[in-house]
Amino acid sequence: MSIFAGQGDAGRSMALLWAPRARATGSAPGPKPTLSVEAIVEAGIAVADADTLAGLSMRTVAQRLGRSSMALYTYVPGKAELLDLMYDRVHAEMPPARDPDGGWREAVTAWAGELWSLYLRHPWVVQVSYARPVLGPNEQAVLERLVGILYGAGLDAGTLRGTVTALFHFVRGTAQTVAEARLAATATGVSDQEWWAGRSALLGELAPDFAERFPMSARLAGETAAGHGDDSAQEPPGDEAAPYLERQMDRTFTVGLAILLDGVEAAVGREPGP
Repeated sequence: MSIFAGQGDAGRSMALLWAPRARATGSAPGPKPTLSVEAIVEAGIAVADADTLAGLSMRTVAQRLGRSSMALYTYVPGKAELLDLMYDRVHAEMPPARDPDGGWREAVTAWAGELWSLYLRHPWVVQVSYARPVLGPNEQAVLERLVGILYGAGLDAGTLRGTVTALFHFVRGTAQTVAEARLAATATGVSDQEWWAGRSALLGELAPDFAERFPMSARLAGETAAGHGDDSAQEPPGDEAAPYLERQMDRTFTVGLAILLDGVEAAVGREPGP
């Protein structure tokens, strides 16, 4: 289920996102602070990485820091504001914009791959809906980098906006499938192997004419199983079902991104539409 950002105090949340955060230095006089906004955000990210957003609370973050929940409220107003800060902070892991020496296509491919990797490191991020962005500086830098690449490719504003939306949805969507696959066995108590084996057996019993009714689907499944352009025939899912699915999604990501960029390449230099 999607979680919407920006549900806390807008003024305080935006101030924490954009105002410089004080950091203790070795030469600063007086006692060093035992807590900071940065420390709380990092602890929140660690909790979410380990337990998903379902396990995130001011209490669990405080426990990780060895403090009481009340100590955290001096720095962060509450869980809603903390989630905004966490979401923006993980986007700081994206490399900064750089000169696309290899051309715009290579630059977009690098951007998409780095964002995909970020989502897989922090799968809870794709639970936060993009319908209402956090509007933090690190999240904005990710968008800025992509927009700069595509303007450099020569796209007009209308085409560029659609391209940005398509690329973000593609990267987030494929990463979300992997994130949900990782959670499925834990949430249901049934492994991927067991689930597919059970459903496949029932489908064979209840729809023995499946291949005749859905010939294109059967053909695709058959060609994939035969290893046409795929190594799935040599790597059937077993106890390593989740890593297997992730490998399949990695190939899907590579193919799908190439097709999207083929479309962008066709749009480069084309006269703007109405």
